[in-house]
Amino acid sequence: MTWRSAAALAAGCLALLWILHSVGLATIARDVARAGWALPAMAALHLWQLFLSALAWRCSLGGGRLRRAQVFLARWAREGVNALLPVAQVGGQVVGVRILVRRGASPVLAVAGTILDLTLEAGAQLIFTLAGIGILLGLRGDRAWTGWVTGGVGLSALGVVGFIAAQRFGVLRLVEAGLERLARAWPALGTWSLDGLHATLMARQADWPAMLKAVLLHTASWAIGSLEVWVALLALGHRVSVVESFVIESLAMAARSAGFAVPGAVGVQEGGFVLVCGLFGVPAETALALSVLKRVREVVIGAPALLAK
Repeated sequence: MTWRSAAALAAGCLALLWILHSVGLATIARDVARAGWALPAMAALHLWQLFLSALAWRCSLGGGRLRRAQVFLARWAREGVNALLPVAQVGGQVVGVRILVRRGASPVLAVAGTILDLTLEAGAQLIFTLAGIGILLGLRGDRAWTGWVTGGVGLSALGVVGFIAAQRFGVLRLVEAGLERLARAWPALGTWSLDGLHATLMARQADWPAMLKAVLLHTASWAIGSLEVWVALLALGHRVSVVESFVIESLAMAARSAGFAVPGAVGVQEGGFVLVCGLFGVPAETALALSVLKRVREVVIGAPALLAK
């Protein structure tokens, strides 16, 4: 872990402790224990999310000889590492690429397909978030919240556009050149050759039917998360509609993604749920219990992936 990641994690932990102390840790623990019966349903729904995300990743890779089960296992490990280890949402991608290479994918295709998958997933999340904002605009007349939401979405859109522009303008050629120099300087490292990375990525981007299918799969995967929120809140004794759950999940996950620099988005996810759930009259302690249930589900799903990788 770098010092920046450590500092970000420490700040997130302090924020989380302050939030828990303000609301009441005993109350949250009691609510989570009472709602524990929802965890199997939440885990099952999340496995469907992982499966759809794996299918989308396979589209970015071009399918080929990689079977669905192989890509699913790589996606499972990728998420487990990002959720449970202090890697600031980066280490999981590296682990996923290594698994794909062990399963027979070329390093160039594995890296290009993963970069493209990250881009399409971010674009799908932007669609998901915009849909949530649109629904919220129709549900609520009070627009006091629009400023911070619009600002966050604008930054996300700029990030996606910037990421795509960097790919199109050849930043990956710099990666290729850097790895070549590294391999020449230290041959013992056995660094992968990524010659043709930019060309491979451009070729994959040109496959529009596959890209469209990947975006649709990722969007469906994001949407399934709203059912997880609905089940969790029902178990916590606070019934909301599926539409309201959709809004809560879309905006809370946008907040989590914005906190990508914090390992596990510790504190960021919790703050996001408190803010968004408050728009629908969900008490802060219930919102925090919801976030804790999601954290427990991450452990239930992610721990076996760490052992399997």
